Amino acid sequence: MSDLERLLTRDSIHLDAAAADWRAAITAAGELLEREGAVTGAYTRAMIASVEEKGPYIVVAPGFAFAHARPSEAVHRTAMSWVRLAEPVEFGHDANDPVSLVVALAAKDPKEHLRAMRRLATVLGSPERRAALDRAATPDEVLAVLTEGAASSSPAGEHPAGAAAPDAGAERATTAGAAASRNKILTVCGNGLGTSLFLKNTLEQVLDRWGWSPFLTVEATDTISARGKAKEADCILTSGEIARTLGDVGVPVRVVENFTSTAELDAALRELYDV
Repeated sequence: MSDLERLLTRDSIHLDAAAADWRAAITAAGELLEREGAVTGAYTRAMIASVEEKGPYIVVAPGFAFAHARPSEAVHRTAMSWVRLAEPVEFGHDANDPVSLVVALAAKDPKEHLRAMRRLATVLGSPERRAALDRAATPDEVLAVLTEGAASSSPAGEHPAGAAAPDAGAERATTAGAAASRNKILTVCGNGLGTSLFLKNTLEQVLDRWGWSPFLTVEATDTISARGKAKEADCILTSGEIARTLGDVGVPVRVVENFTSTAELDAALRELYDV
């Protein structure tokens, strides 16, 4: 059984669910976690409150929202749920609305779900597999797509055409306004264990392909911690909503629209490191 299968069971998958708006969509995902005994209703309410307070930063790719909240006593165990909507709903995201897929994460600790997150980012970064998930008729078909070829970590279909990887040697790279690399990139979200991890996983795929992984560390963190850690890093990658919350932190802050797109992150790194 894969890491993803341990967290996402067929009973926590609802296909073609009806939802009047984004709150109802998150509620549907939260209720699946509640029925599985993974969380209480307080966690579902916290996921909604997070969007009300911080904006639609959980909409990390076209049509896809990754709902979550901070670990709390409302979480009994780490688990995920999957809600594909019968009709897409608006979350208020400028680039990625409307949303047809909501995946919810409840994390008991910051590490238990890391490998499952990496797998999910890889699968959703493949246009072919995303289309297969949209066509899936049963929860078993969803799980089959998610676990197919789980040993492979490279998403299909997202290699930028004609874009060769730069020479290894990030220690020589420079970012705007920085004399030399600090060898760290921060990915930031409101809670530090949901969308920031999603972005970290996709970014690490690009660094692996470039051969830069030995030279650059990617750290996922929350908005409060990011302000203190910013000057230890070359740059910050995050959503538009979180970028506005952070403001000027003394290093470049790059807004990423599609957290599953290795092509977008490849282009962002080339600009930030002038390669």
